[in-house]
Amino acid sequence: MREAVGLAFENVRSGGGGPFGAVVVRGGDVIGRGVNGVTASDDPTAHAEIVAIRAACRSLGSFQLRDCEMYASCEPCPMCLGAIYWARLRCYYYAGTRSDAARAGFDDSYIYDEIAKPAEQRAIPGSRVVLAEAGQVFDEWIRSGAKTPY
Repeated sequence: MREAVGLAFENVRSGGGGPFGAVVVRGGDVIGRGVNGVTASDDPTAHAEIVAIRAACRSLGSFQLRDCEMYASCEPCPMCLGAIYWARLRCYYYAGTRSDAARAGFDDSYIYDEIAKPAEQRAIPGSRVVLAEAGQVFDEWIRSGAKTPY
């Protein structure tokens, strides 16, 4: 956890981005590190947790991190929490809280509230476009012999 928090401090002090750091650990070894690089890379998905997951996956040559854990300097946002689940991490730990992040201007409560609403009632509304091919592509996936399930 100290390494994750240390990465966050380094990122703030270097002007690299927001005050967030994360590491992915497997068997006691750090296999992925990440800091917030949203502004540095003009990438809204470049959160420390996502960067660390990407690095760990490259390190292992796998898109799943089942026997790994994450240490994050702060409680993961909804996007990062989703990535933690998609990566199948064994568990995650965090130091700072959502409240700490909100106090510094990183308030995720808005996103949590939006997710709970029906798609058409969100601040950025979503609407389904009915297209027959949308279902057919899943049928093809089901029949495919060349798929890697995840």
